[in-house]
Amino acid sequence: MRKINAGLFISLDGVVEAPDQWHFPYFNDEMGAAVDATFGSADTMLFGRKTYDTFAGAWPEREAAGGEDAGFAKQLGDMRKIVVSKRRLAFEWRNSEQLEGDLVETVTALKNGEGGGIALSGSVSVVRQLLAAGLLDELHLLVHPIAVRKGMRLFEEAESAVPLTLISSETFSTGVLNLVYGPAGK
Repeated sequence: MRKINAGLFISLDGVVEAPDQWHFPYFNDEMGAAVDATFGSADTMLFGRKTYDTFAGAWPEREAAGGEDAGFAKQLGDMRKIVVSKRRLAFEWRNSEQLEGDLVETVTALKNGEGGGIALSGSVSVVRQLLAAGLLDELHLLVHPIAVRKGMRLFEEAESAVPLTLISSETFSTGVLNLVYGPAGK
């Protein structure tokens, strides 16, 4: 069975929206290694459409430019990328496709199939749905020491709680916490 990991940049007050506006002052080699560990064993990425558009708008150019992050950009380009969207999409970034059918059914089949890990970066609505369906194995949160105070939060108000178990924790020199959670009871 394949493992599904989601990685998110999150502020101290739970905001996950637009991390490009607040996360970069905290990025260092420690965080780079943590991000790499989240995606290191993955051969498939799941994306919501907005996150995919952001990645597709940046990483192919970074790969072509050949800079210091070109290796990571190539790794992303070589992965199978499945995009969750209700509207028909056209793709230019290699190895990209649209999720066909029901999200939970399709991801369950992917998880039970052959291959390496399945990773998500951002894509909050997809993360929420996979958590609710019990399909997410690990939630990797890079908690930044900043209160953004506006924007989408990881968890919306709801009737039921989402119990999680802490798998590991680490504090970076920037004050960022690297927290890895799994479903409670697993």
